[in-house]
Amino acid sequence: MPVSAAYRPDPRFAALGPEFADPVEPADFPSTLIRFRNDRAAATVGLDRLTDEEWRRHFARFGPLPGSQPPPLAMRYHGHQFRTYNPDLGDGRGFLFAQLREAGSGRLLDLATKGSGRTPWSREGDGRLTLKGGVREVLATAMLEALGVPTSRSFSLVETGEALQRGDEPSPTRSAVLTRLSHSHIRFGSFQRHAALNRPDLISILVDHVIETYAPELASGTDKAAALLAWTVARSAHLAARWMAAGFVHGVLNTDNMNITGESFDYGPYRFLPRNDPNFTAAYFDQTGLYSFGRQPEAVFWNLRQLAGALRLVADEAPLVEALGCFPAAYRDALAGALLNRLGLKRRSPEGVADLANAAFHALAEGGEALRWEPFFFDWFGGEASQTRALAGPRAALYGGEAFADFRARLETFEPDRPERLEHPYFSRTDPEELLYDGIETMWAAIAERDDWSPFDAKLAAIEAARVGWKL
Repeated sequence: MPVSAAYRPDPRFAALGPEFADPVEPADFPSTLIRFRNDRAAATVGLDRLTDEEWRRHFARFGPLPGSQPPPLAMRYHGHQFRTYNPDLGDGRGFLFAQLREAGSGRLLDLATKGSGRTPWSREGDGRLTLKGGVREVLATAMLEALGVPTSRSFSLVETGEALQRGDEPSPTRSAVLTRLSHSHIRFGSFQRHAALNRPDLISILVDHVIETYAPELASGTDKAAALLAWTVARSAHLAARWMAAGFVHGVLNTDNMNITGESFDYGPYRFLPRNDPNFTAAYFDQTGLYSFGRQPEAVFWNLRQLAGALRLVADEAPLVEALGCFPAAYRDALAGALLNRLGLKRRSPEGVADLANAAFHALAEGGEALRWEPFFFDWFGGEASQTRALAGPRAALYGGEAFADFRARLETFEPDRPERLEHPYFSRTDPEELLYDGIETMWAAIAERDDWSPFDAKLAAIEAARVGWKL
């Protein structure tokens, strides 16, 4: 297999043993049509040189990669789903396929699947993924990465030729298998499972594994479980803040959908905000708004409390409570930094950043339904340096209110961060790249009705141009 020097397999999770995962066989699909391959991500783990035939062998048939774990592993976990505990969980339509080191950073990354067939944890499900679900996840991860959100990356999407029956969309519908590249699939629910089974020995093993693998700087501490919780609290606060700055609604913030390293993954009924609305929900089944946009930080903190509850079997309560208590300040600081990142500004005093963040949210609220979320950050990217551009653009009339006067005055006290980014062609446009529900539905209609993938491919290219423009 033609791998590059960047290819460094390092299977770690399998060594934990049978209490943590079950070996499984991938489904035998009737067709393997590559619809998306992420060669930029593949280059970071030395797999970009694969031919399409080799790609299908490994990411549709799931033949093992050289030096990696031979059997795919369906991971075991429990979790709270909409705050109701469910002990009947685990990887029901996916598995951990391989672990590799990332070039440059040396981080351990997982290649894991969605839609790869039934496992012992499938319950009554077919273990499959709809092609539409795969298309939506590819788009979500591309947009989130461009916006600076810690996220899994869609690595591969292969159409598999099966007709699936689903109750919440027109059926039969087309099928696919997705492979994602992510920094750990160890969930909060992974710890909850062992706590529910009263296995502190397994919790300790998992704590040691996570620290050794992902946070070796914590290895010298005396209370490793509390140190790990504090580490995860900080990373989860950062993630929640980045979601909020991106105007992103995950939709299903269950404890089995949050991982220990603070990276977003597993996108189902997500949405990006059309406009500022704290009550906006992504999932039609979220009848109470539990996981609405404005309640996401609260949901993350609630989930962290469940993780702390599981860790009580191996740690004293006081340091766990202390670690949890760091979340509000960590989140506020991370949100201020995330908003500066979105506005392309350099950091200054914490008080000034907090005032700017409040002014930004007030301005968005004043804009009402006429002001969409993403255009606001696009127009004012670079701060004062973009004032002429913003006030000459298509939304200039929205920027004359009192709240915007306060926002603009506060912008003047900040310096742009890398103002040369404004010279990128992306900022010569009148409108930014967005990923709204209606646009995704239009892209899917072209695929479903005419097998026309050109709008999907064009959208990914446009998101990539935006990513380069923002991060230049």
